[in-house]
Amino acid sequence: EGAALVAVGAVLGLFGAVATTHLVESVLFGVTPLDPLTLAAGMAVLVAVALFACWLPARQAARTRPLEALREDA
Repeated sequence: EGAALVAVGAVLGLFGAVATTHLVESVLFGVTPLDPLTLAAGMAVLVAVALFACWLPARQAARTRPLEALREDA
């Protein structure tokens, strides 16, 4: 479920970045506003961090025995 949210966020963020390139064009030095390598690298880093953040709690939940979790809830 988390990966689907990350994918949607990455696509929306990419569209937002492309749409707002004219706002930051004056502060970019040595890079074109729509440089595909820069956009891909930035998106890859953000997606990797988001997937890692989804994986940590999922790993913790997978290690917990269901019976122990139910006992703690009661």
